[in-house]
Amino acid sequence: MPANKGLFTTLPFLLNGFLLPIPVCAALEHLFLYFPDREIVMTPTTMRLEFEDVFFTSEDGIKLHGWYLPGEAGKPVVVFCHGNAGNISHRVDILRLLRQLGLTSFIFDYRGYGQSEGKASEKGTYRDMRAAISWLRKKGWQGEQMIYFGRSVGAGVALQLALEQPPAALVLESPFTSIKAMAQHNYPLLWLLAGWALEARYDNLTKIDRLQVPLLILHGDRDRIVPQQMGKQLFERAQQPKTFYSIPGAGHNNTYDVGGTRYWQQWQNLLQQYF
Repeated sequence: MPANKGLFTTLPFLLNGFLLPIPVCAALEHLFLYFPDREIVMTPTTMRLEFEDVFFTSEDGIKLHGWYLPGEAGKPVVVFCHGNAGNISHRVDILRLLRQLGLTSFIFDYRGYGQSEGKASEKGTYRDMRAAISWLRKKGWQGEQMIYFGRSVGAGVALQLALEQPPAALVLESPFTSIKAMAQHNYPLLWLLAGWALEARYDNLTKIDRLQVPLLILHGDRDRIVPQQMGKQLFERAQQPKTFYSIPGAGHNNTYDVGGTRYWQQWQNLLQQYF
């Protein structure tokens, strides 16, 4: 599984001269926020998982790709919004572990990732998840049977759709408060110089108090990409019912590896309480 790359990691090189042409500034998020990989390196078949190869279309006509992995009857479906690097083929291991819980999973690639057409943007990622949910509804799934699972950048996608089309529960892993907060935390001067050029906001902190479904936040206490304090800020702003689990010793990209059985116990608790 590739690392979810740190936001603003390349800005010092891009802004070394401080003055950039407007077209370059407008494209900054595609240089440091989204890191898509086109190559599919493995499929669920690699781990002997049954799956359906799915192609579907967004509301603005973009052809998207995902995998549907059936689980046990009566168990919910997890709609999985991955982070900002790689593609769905780098998440096969966690799909295997979700299957061990008996869960059905639907993971999809945002536009520009894997076999999905187009180019990533904040609005585009929201449209992509809307299309994924629409595909599931056509297959017979209802909102009360869904768990939205968003990781890192995917947390912002999952939160937005949880407000628009509420699921039974929302799981956010390593979530940040906003792109602005991430920039100010890592490169405050550079944010002042070029922050105006960014289109992506993912302003999760201003949205989360409107969430009306059970919330589980999972966050490593050694996360150096997205400080755990951001996850705690979101948790504090959210309404009940909610749970925050600090993963001892985990950084940004090794949450369930380091968390082990304690990590998955949080999922079990969610399932036992709401399903």
